[in-house]
Amino acid sequence: MAEFVKVVLVTGGSSGLGKSICERLSALGHKVYGTSRKANGVEPVGSHHLLAMDVTDAHSVQTAVDEVLRREGRIDVVVNNAGLGIQGAVEDITPELAQRLFDTNVLGPHRVCRAVLPAMRSQQRGLIINISSIAANFGLPYRGFYSASKAALDRLSEALSTEVDRFGITVVTVQPGEFNTNIATARLRPEVISEAHRPGYEKAMAVLGGSMHYSRDPDELARVVARIIASPKPATVYRVAQGVQKMSVLLKKVLPGRLFERMVRKHYE
Repeated sequence: MAEFVKVVLVTGGSSGLGKSICERLSALGHKVYGTSRKANGVEPVGSHHLLAMDVTDAHSVQTAVDEVLRREGRIDVVVNNAGLGIQGAVEDITPELAQRLFDTNVLGPHRVCRAVLPAMRSQQRGLIINISSIAANFGLPYRGFYSASKAALDRLSEALSTEVDRFGITVVTVQPGEFNTNIATARLRPEVISEAHRPGYEKAMAVLGGSMHYSRDPDELARVVARIIASPKPATVYRVAQGVQKMSVLLKKVLPGRLFERMVRKHYE
């Protein structure tokens, strides 16, 4: 059994999806290190550890990666889970706010990948799992920058996968739908909602709040991550969604663009 134990680094591991992933993988016997900006050094949490990492700070990322390598001698799996949500009309989002989002959701995983890839190349093996979103498949109204950041992460993952395959490193993208986490309360918001966009924004936010009726236990996603780690040949993309979220991905592919847009508008209005 020992050869199947993986050393796993999970960013954003103190709450929500990341915490569930840490707990699930630890229960399976893997050596798991979650990360949190609020952690003080390396803290034991049940059967796994939390260590300090801010994915927007390259020095913080490298320090955390080096600490895991010092303790374990290797990193087999990285789960890039840390991320931010955002809401607001595209026009109302300032470039500064958008930059903050992309710094976490796109450049954050990029920093982590840059830090772990030399060790994975040396090992001639490794698995990088980037947690994207079902929202990457379409531009959600009043969450356009969130969709854009996750779509960017998908394309980055796709390119990275081709670049590192020759080194024995596999890259997988996971697209979760709505889960029962605190991401809604932590979303970035513009300081001012313009009067022009306020009616549509408020309707969309009411729909979004109501969508939590189909949110599921974050452990459902954690189980998918566990299966990916156990798989000798994982797929490139896993979609962990149901109902209208999952069906929308198919409809986007088969319907004319304007018809799909009208369906989205009707859903949110």
